[in-house]
Amino acid sequence: MAPYLCPSKIHQFVHHLSTMSTSANKYTVGDYLAERLAQIGIRHHFVVPGDYNLILLDKLAACPQLKEVGCANELNCSMAAEGYARANGASVCVVTFSVGAISAFNGTGSAFAENLPLILVSGSPNTNDAGQNHILHHTLGNRDYTYQYEMAKKVTCCAVAIPRAEEAPRLIDRALRHALLARKPAYIEIPTNLAGAACVRPGPISAVIEPVSSDKGALEAAAKCAADYLTGKLKPVILVGPKLRRAGAEKELIQLAEAMGCAVAVQPAAKGMFPEDHPQFTGIFWGQVSTDAADSIVHWADALICVGTVFNDYSTVGWTAMPDIPLMSADMDHVTFPGAHFSRVRLSEFLGHLAQQVVFNNSTMIEYRRLRPDVFPTRKAARDEILTRKEVSRQVQEMLGANSSLFVETGDSWFNGIQLRLPPGAQFEIEMQWGHIGWSIPAAFGYAMHYPERHTIVMVGDGSFQVTAQEVSQMVRFKMPITIILINNRGYTIEVEIHDGTYNKIKNWNYALLMQAFNSTDGHGKGLLANTAGELEDALRVAGENKDGPTLIECTIDQDDCSRELITWGHYVASANARPPKHHQDD
Repeated sequence: MAPYLCPSKIHQFVHHLSTMSTSANKYTVGDYLAERLAQIGIRHHFVVPGDYNLILLDKLAACPQLKEVGCANELNCSMAAEGYARANGASVCVVTFSVGAISAFNGTGSAFAENLPLILVSGSPNTNDAGQNHILHHTLGNRDYTYQYEMAKKVTCCAVAIPRAEEAPRLIDRALRHALLARKPAYIEIPTNLAGAACVRPGPISAVIEPVSSDKGALEAAAKCAADYLTGKLKPVILVGPKLRRAGAEKELIQLAEAMGCAVAVQPAAKGMFPEDHPQFTGIFWGQVSTDAADSIVHWADALICVGTVFNDYSTVGWTAMPDIPLMSADMDHVTFPGAHFSRVRLSEFLGHLAQQVVFNNSTMIEYRRLRPDVFPTRKAARDEILTRKEVSRQVQEMLGANSSLFVETGDSWFNGIQLRLPPGAQFEIEMQWGHIGWSIPAAFGYAMHYPERHTIVMVGDGSFQVTAQEVSQMVRFKMPITIILINNRGYTIEVEIHDGTYNKIKNWNYALLMQAFNSTDGHGKGLLANTAGELEDALRVAGENKDGPTLIECTIDQDDCSRELITWGHYVASANARPPKHHQDD
């Protein structure tokens, strides 16, 4: 989703209001950053205060278009910003030097891996300290303060450290533009004594947000090569990956699919990016744990058009599910064929262009109708039956509607969530490339800040929840009606299935009771315990009625109650991890 701008007249009026408050005072570096963030469509900035960023936070708070959202810690702050970027198209996380930014690099790494333009802003020491040989707090205890900037280069597409106020406009604009074009995070470091330093006002925002179109020659050549690739192919299939949404090409994909008439499968991280009620949808391709016989139709194909795909050890089930035919791969900004590569080809433009040239061929859909498994109704458990994983999934399925956004956490929640059917309009969020346990709680919080009107649902395990539980208190603080389905099986189940050991056991909490601590005297969150199918049914009813805060439902299930897909996937991933080293000798 691309960042948006206010209509010109509204923007001019809002800009006039924002400048009235600074007309009697100098316009500063902090003001410049705030105005640019607002202009690229950001409306909430996620922060953790520290003495190196306090002046900057004052400047951001003074911007009427921005709303400050405090977070419990920097890890959660960065992941909340990651979730906000999924909803809004861009986000910002503001932290202090070293103790803040190094923690926030984790969520920034997630944004990089998941192709999200998160702007990480860090305060830093006074510009005079380095030259005066001072040793400062929140540093490594030496006199080199460049290490954080050097580290940031590794997890962003563009990192800038502002040395002087007059350099701020150029460097801020550079970082923002790189992030928006690459769909990757950027880093901006602002010394504490420069946030309030005088600065010029920004020029037209078009210099930052104007998109780069495909090179016309490369686009035409790529489309011709695609037509040549498909010539003579009898069984084409489209495979969709998670970069599709980041490139804003979902509508063009539907155009191409309908023009071709072929089967469309999606990778697990792309669930929901092609409508699951579309007649050409053939399930989730995930090797041995695929849904709806998607693996059968993909492996039957003689031409595979990969759109925004990511093939890693997780998505290929330990490298056992790599397609074994030559692939045509359309990425966010380039297209690759066997023996050919075309740069500066935007995905949306390429798909739309190709849709005008392809020949209709529905052979894979004819075959798929023969392969598609029958759908049997899921048995509804009696109210007094002990709660099981299957019953939790069945009841979550009944919750999903057009207004639902479902977050699934790393672990068995992946596999349970993948099996659910998304009704039209429902959204699905997963962090499969980075795979950080605990991601879903702060990410759902950030996402819901942008989409308060949607019903955000989180499926999370007990081990993952313990990593970032503090951010539930922010859901309480901002009265967000998020529903948290917490599966308590007393351990790291996904790790057990990959490689078991005593380290996979965790201290059990009374998760439902935890909400009382987060509420304190003024909160309206609800914590409920479900041991039976009937108790879960009642708890979900309460969650649907609670509009003034989150509802956490602790669902207790047996430790050995996990999906067969997780067991199968875990065995193959463990086998891939255990490969003996190969020593490559020079010829």
